[in-house]
Amino acid sequence: MTSTTSPEPAHPLEQVLFEVKRTIVGQDTLLERMAVALVADGHLLVEGVPGLAKTLAVRSLAAAIDGSFQRVQFTPDLVPADLVGTRVYHQHSGEFRTELGPVFANLLLADEINRAPAKVQSALLEVMQEHQVTIGRETFRVPEPFLVMATENPIESEGTYPLPEAQVDRFMMKVVVGYPTQAEEQAIVGRALRPPEPPQAMVTAEELITMRARAQEVYVDPAIVDYAVRLVAVTRSPATAGLGELERYLTYGASPRASIALVTGARALAFLRGREYVLPHDLTELALDVLRHRLVLSYEALADDVDADTIITGVLGAVRAPDVVLRRR
Repeated sequence: MTSTTSPEPAHPLEQVLFEVKRTIVGQDTLLERMAVALVADGHLLVEGVPGLAKTLAVRSLAAAIDGSFQRVQFTPDLVPADLVGTRVYHQHSGEFRTELGPVFANLLLADEINRAPAKVQSALLEVMQEHQVTIGRETFRVPEPFLVMATENPIESEGTYPLPEAQVDRFMMKVVVGYPTQAEEQAIVGRALRPPEPPQAMVTAEELITMRARAQEVYVDPAIVDYAVRLVAVTRSPATAGLGELERYLTYGASPRASIALVTGARALAFLRGREYVLPHDLTELALDVLRHRLVLSYEALADDVDADTIITGVLGAVRAPDVVLRRR
């Protein structure tokens, strides 16, 4: 007997990701984290060698949500006015007018952000945190939704400026993008041989703002919050979880922003996957991306070739996940 039950409609953001994947091969983790950041009102720091379609991924996502996109190539001679805008004197009228910079877009790609000096990097602090820019005595709001995606090149150090800890901490997640597999690279080359099809808009910016409000209704059990706080606390004092051997590798642990990002990111991930509640697995799945850029490693860690991911993996293994009991309401 044939069932008459109609299939459940796909999540709108799943349709957005599917549309982006018509252009981007692979990079599933990056694309999902971009969607999580959009829903959770966060920002992304992406580390990867050149040529991995980071720019194309952001541009395609902007097109799929019918949003505006701007790309800024960070260079040593960049000044803050090139980013946020400035006041320009118009001689014929004898008055100053405000010219807004490229940050006024739904998706901003800060390409190779560590190539600009600290004063330019810090120009992003206000707009990332407050979604506004102050020029002279006036304050201007950026369009919503607003996502900053900054890239770093890990293979070059000459002519670069390390990001201050206050700047790095404002990025919700840091995603490390690797090389594609051989099969994926064959598909990439094949697509390069024919004209690309531009992504179609699947949702509007207004619909995305509505999704953000719906995501805030996803239930977060107090045990999940406690788990996030315990994970972050162990990055500050590993010995409390029986990881005393890691103490010498850490100068500073993660800040309270990490606990917030773990919970809000897990809530957004649960929403993307069509659930009305958060599971511990949602949180642990995002733990590496949320924590890796917030740990300040010691010189001993660099000497012993111990990276942040190794430490975080140890912390995840030492901190017991809660047993969340789901009850029907």
